Amino acid sequence: MVYEMIVDLAALPQATAALTIGSPAPALAVESWVRGRPLAKFEPGRVYIVEFFATWCGPCAKAMSGLVQLQEKYRDRAVEVVGVAAAERGPTADAAKARLDKWLNAKVPDLNYRIALNDSGEMNKLWLKASTSPTIPASFVIDRDGRIAMIDHPSRLDDLLPKILEGTWRDSKEAELEERRRITQNEQVARRFAMLDELTSAMKAENWAGALSIIEQALRAMPDDITLRTQQVDVLLHKMHDVQGISVMRKLVRDAIDRNSELWMAYAIRELFDPSKDNSDFPSAERLAIGKDLSERVLKLNPPAGTGLKINSYEAVAQYYYAIGNKERAIELVELSLRSLGIEVDWKEHAASRLVQALANYKSERVCYGRFCASPEQAVTEANRRGSSTDGAP
Repeated sequence: MVYEMIVDLAALPQATAALTIGSPAPALAVESWVRGRPLAKFEPGRVYIVEFFATWCGPCAKAMSGLVQLQEKYRDRAVEVVGVAAAERGPTADAAKARLDKWLNAKVPDLNYRIALNDSGEMNKLWLKASTSPTIPASFVIDRDGRIAMIDHPSRLDDLLPKILEGTWRDSKEAELEERRRITQNEQVARRFAMLDELTSAMKAENWAGALSIIEQALRAMPDDITLRTQQVDVLLHKMHDVQGISVMRKLVRDAIDRNSELWMAYAIRELFDPSKDNSDFPSAERLAIGKDLSERVLKLNPPAGTGLKINSYEAVAQYYYAIGNKERAIELVELSLRSLGIEVDWKEHAASRLVQALANYKSERVCYGRFCASPEQAVTEANRRGSSTDGAP
């Protein structure tokens, strides 16, 4: 991540990660090499970029394409890229390796650097956990003397690698500042992940009071987190059927409008019109009026004729139109969302699959879009439809 620079180093906490800039590089504790010759150790005089990725990581394929170009550009300057798949999912190590091999062929056909596979968790422990790096893709640059010169997102390499090669980065005040910022930010991300794990456990156990306590504690630290805001609505309004959920939902709607945020409005629409949510406690006429208002605002911000990506909001708006009986408009919006999506990375594939399922539900027939097919699921719940009519449909 690119940070806004500040001058006062004392304003930032001291770096507390075990692995940081200037630390000796850990060992390459990998079981197998999927591409290229095995690398036993980092050779003095060479600069290595160790890149952590996974086949299920949407941004990783794009980052790896950039590394292919980087490897070609700096090959003559003793720079070597090493990709590490340390979080592959599969029933066996062989299955994970086969999945990785297939993914590499499809996503990075022009790969020109080594790829290692580790499924024991050792690389995650030695590198990611030790450096407080909770997300991937993540890049580590090992300097000519075997010490860490950079830990960051691969998008930073274009800017920082020339400085590392010139020897002007690692010991600079700027590097110290960015490393403190990185660790501070990543510690916050790690705490958020821990909170989400606790929340997931409480939700699975249907411990709604416990889940609400976790959400409200997190909101005190992150009051503008839209995911937490909608989870608060979901637990109060849909799970606990607490009257407080109505006022919390109304505040979410007001804040979405005040922000003029397409994303926030889409989240609010989903809370009121997702067929899996029981909105029987929310005043029906008000619910429909809110849905109409927010849907019109979303379509104004991101008009159908525009080139903006529709997946972030049109799926939610379609839920509103389907709920008021305007199936044709709902179908049109889902189809527009699918056409705007394209299929490039894994998260888009997941989104396309979900949209095709919605389309099958709205059409009440089996639907195929590209390689994705779906049959209608059971009808939307009566609770979600209660109070719905074609009134207000354009």
